[in-house]
Amino acid sequence: MTAAREQIPASEMQAAGYKFTLKQALTGAQMLFVAFGALVLVPLLTGLDPSVALFTAGLGTLIFQIVTRGQVPVFLASSFAFIAPIIYGVQTWGMAATTGGLAAAGLLYVALSFAIRAFGSGFLHRLLPPVVVGPVIMVIGLSLAPVAVNMATGLAGDAQVMPRNTALLLAAVSLGTTMLTAILGRGIMRIVPILAGVAAGCAAALILGAVTGQSLISTTAIADAPWFKVPGFVAPEFNLAAILFILPVAIAPAIEHFGDILAISNVTKRDYMEKPGIQNTMLGDGLATAAAGLLGGPPNTTYSEVTGAVTLTRAFNPAIMTWAAIFAIALSFAGKLSGALSAIPMPVMGGIMILLFGMVTVVGLSVLAKLGEALTEARNMVIISTVLIIGLGGLTLEFGEGFTLAGIGLSGVAGLLLNLILPKQRD
Repeated sequence: MTAAREQIPASEMQAAGYKFTLKQALTGAQMLFVAFGALVLVPLLTGLDPSVALFTAGLGTLIFQIVTRGQVPVFLASSFAFIAPIIYGVQTWGMAATTGGLAAAGLLYVALSFAIRAFGSGFLHRLLPPVVVGPVIMVIGLSLAPVAVNMATGLAGDAQVMPRNTALLLAAVSLGTTMLTAILGRGIMRIVPILAGVAAGCAAALILGAVTGQSLISTTAIADAPWFKVPGFVAPEFNLAAILFILPVAIAPAIEHFGDILAISNVTKRDYMEKPGIQNTMLGDGLATAAAGLLGGPPNTTYSEVTGAVTLTRAFNPAIMTWAAIFAIALSFAGKLSGALSAIPMPVMGGIMILLFGMVTVVGLSVLAKLGEALTEARNMVIISTVLIIGLGGLTLEFGEGFTLAGIGLSGVAGLLLNLILPKQRD
């Protein structure tokens, strides 16, 4: 650690301490810009209010900073892991019950943080090893594949909202731009591929609409939106079925939290696992997610895009994230912004989703790769295959009236139980 820390100039190491001044405002706005595309993508896909997502991202980041005493330069915003459960939950139990389940997921993180205090961080890895977490993450990504394809082809439910060929063209433009930006981009462009893809897709829609005479982007929503608008907060309902469905989904983000904190530790050369401690960072993440659920926003998670921006800019001062949070809260009251987001053509988002949901699946594969040769052991193959088929096959278990367990939640529970009860393989 000492040798690595010497590679960073003394001025940058001093900047790693929390110092809140007006000078960091511009850098804070840049951090929000980096996170913006992914932040609003989750509510746009799930039916939540993007303005609420902006507000809860800012609020959650401030809560995290208070809990960790302003020591970690991270930004918290919408978690992709919960997209499929939110969509299913809203269709099954409604928005209020789903957000109540999301708040409960935050409280699960809080419980895990206290368990880490009592038993150490190693217990979570023993309880949820790669053989469980990997396939659950894969189920999250693969279960969203039909959503991405339907959006890319202009299909909303049973209604074809845009001609199929036109929709595919817009999806191809946004997908291709996102791919090329991620691969060939330099500097700040490399960490904002989603924004680049959305911009290119919208530009293609305007050009194609002008050539064909079609109205591919509705400006009515922008024109009718007020300049100032209070976000559409939703009061939660606590439905046991919805809570038990969503709770297992929190397994994967809880494990990813360790990786996120290790990543920012490697960037700044400060051991955040020890100070402020993984138990406190997990507590901050949990309280932020619980607050988001109570207000009708998506669960929060630390953003790797922002960690990439910190690496690029060497802006290690955590106060910069305070500015990013303030700007996020301020933008949540901009009605015109909400109107502009609602005007983005669905196939543009669908093209980007094809890539992002596939990348979630690849993350699951990378987790399984940590098993090495042990991946082919009978016990591990049994657990992985069972989790995948249960999660993707549509199996539903009913427990009494009004309570079911299915999809991602059921696969997570199955993986957890199998890992606990199956005997270890003989040498």
